[in-house]
Amino acid sequence: MALFSNTTTLYSGGLLLAWYIYGKIKERRENPAGLPLPPGPKGYPIIDSLFDIPTNKPWLVYNEWTKKYGDMFYFKALGQPFIVISSVDAAYELFERRSSNYSDRARMTMLNELMDWTWNFAFQQYGNRWRRHRRTFHDYFHPNVVDRYNDIQTEASRAFLRRLLASPDDFMLHIRHAFTTTIMKIAYGITITDEDESGYAKTAEIALASLAAVGNPGSFLVDLFPLMKHIPEWLPGAGFQKKASYWRYISNLFANGPWNEVKGQLKEGTAQPSMATTLLEKLPDENSPERADEEVTARNACAVSFAGGADTTVSTIQGFFMAMALYPEVQRKAQEELDRVLNGRFPEFNDRPSLPYINAMVKESMRWQLVTPLAVPHKATEADEYNGYYIPKGTLVIGNAWAMLHDPEVYKDPMVYNPERFLKNGEIDKSVRDPAIASFGFGRRICPGRFLADNSLFILISHILSVYNISPALDKNDKEIKIIPEMTSGLLSYPEPFKCRIIARTKKAEEMIRDSELMA
Repeated sequence: MALFSNTTTLYSGGLLLAWYIYGKIKERRENPAGLPLPPGPKGYPIIDSLFDIPTNKPWLVYNEWTKKYGDMFYFKALGQPFIVISSVDAAYELFERRSSNYSDRARMTMLNELMDWTWNFAFQQYGNRWRRHRRTFHDYFHPNVVDRYNDIQTEASRAFLRRLLASPDDFMLHIRHAFTTTIMKIAYGITITDEDESGYAKTAEIALASLAAVGNPGSFLVDLFPLMKHIPEWLPGAGFQKKASYWRYISNLFANGPWNEVKGQLKEGTAQPSMATTLLEKLPDENSPERADEEVTARNACAVSFAGGADTTVSTIQGFFMAMALYPEVQRKAQEELDRVLNGRFPEFNDRPSLPYINAMVKESMRWQLVTPLAVPHKATEADEYNGYYIPKGTLVIGNAWAMLHDPEVYKDPMVYNPERFLKNGEIDKSVRDPAIASFGFGRRICPGRFLADNSLFILISHILSVYNISPALDKNDKEIKIIPEMTSGLLSYPEPFKCRIIARTKKAEEMIRDSELMA
């Protein structure tokens, strides 16, 4: 047994040494000019900086490294090169101007190969398959068509107000339900009830929690050492395989469940108008050789809309509730604007031009507590040079969106929730950097659902503040419970659990909320 152990150790060590030597030879061949690499932690032979990669809130650690190494720094892990950029200028130059070289994705062994998230084009390799998926999705969510969903978003906002009135302590659950309801109606024409008999809302919650757990580099060693995917589930240390097996089941349920339900409804003649029904009706005849591939693309585009709509905006609104409890003066100013414009009615989308303070709050809510503090890494297709530094082929380039949107040179007191940073003379100040430049990703990989998300945030924030007051919860001695604005760690980041007090502003406001069901 000892001999077997020693042999295995020597064999593994030899493989790592050979890999290290190969990497050095390859690096020298691809960089004949001998350009320097960007500064960064040096690491150790073979393993490089493997154990320096932060797994808990890496955006904060990277922000500290920026202070030491500059707004572009470099490190490696098991031979895989990484570059983190923390400036908008560098992000624009690489991800926008050189997008043809920086639009690919990493292999993402855990997510794509073990968990089967290949349906999500956000993680697909750059190429024709990705283009087909992106184009299909874009047809239903570009800025010229998203207004067709205004009525669905408005009704979901008012239903949210009613749930909040019935059980304000469950506001976190109600937020998730509101966005799941909205996107399920848009994507599939399916109505999610409070009881969620279909289980779609719960499936979405589990699926997106798994995504949050695995999305950042270094979360699972198998992403850095893909051969580990062949380790049997029963071996000690293979706990990642057990997680992947369950998450794979959830991923398939997430992508196929509602799609198959709509297919059944179409056959029965009970399907409601939706993205899915339109795509299904456009598919070639079932005997056509193109049918299978086109249906997979259509199914996947709907699933991506479900994923984005059911989660990313959830975190932003949860952060908004936290901000309102922490910054009562901001809440008061927003309500003054709403009262002046609405005159005792609910907001509509056509009120938006008259509500600059609310629009500033949408921007600040996206900036203050980011849903995706680190962009999904972009992969350099070919070797490159930037500012005199060498960027090796295959480098994973990470945009630290958190650092960009908390830069004190751009946003004074960046940790403070202050919508007025986006206002000048009562109007949106276009000279102030819009958080959308980083909060939705970069380049050709920017989130294509951002226009729908922006509309959702506006209509829900304006509805909430028109009829509710939000403040810190009280303890048994009627003293305010302190709220600490902390966020979870992961590809998707959420506010840590907190409590707040949510009360209708007036008796009339309460009546409006109750009567809103009759208006639907």
